[in-house]
Amino acid sequence: MSTDCCADPAATLDTVTQPFDPSALFGGGQGGENPMAGLLAQAQQMQEKLLAAQDEIASAEIVGSAGNGLVTVTGNGTGEVTKVSIDPKIVDPDDVETLQDLLLGALEDLSRKREQLASEKMGPLAGGLGGGIPGLGG
Repeated sequence: MSTDCCADPAATLDTVTQPFDPSALFGGGQGGENPMAGLLAQAQQMQEKLLAAQDEIASAEIVGSAGNGLVTVTGNGTGEVTKVSIDPKIVDPDDVETLQDLLLGALEDLSRKREQLASEKMGPLAGGLGGGIPGLGG
């Protein structure tokens, strides 16, 4: 059995003891700069964009409707319902069920539009985070 697995053990040891330079992986500079600077800057930019998108969604006014606008429900991107409008011509004390159905339809429309807005605003950011993140439209 031969123990001569490496022609020059000292040469192999030199390559193993060379300092690791993470700047090749994460960006950043040479000459003493923080090699993680590029990655950290990207993460900070992504966080700023994410917060801006969340603020935009939260402050958006979204209107769901049913019955060709006879019932409308207004809300914001955080899920809060801020206003309900019902056209008086559909208020029939003998047919409360139709009004209930229209109100439910308007609420469902509001929810669908809220999800669509979130997907539009957050979808591009989810792609930057590797995509496929549940709830971020990726």
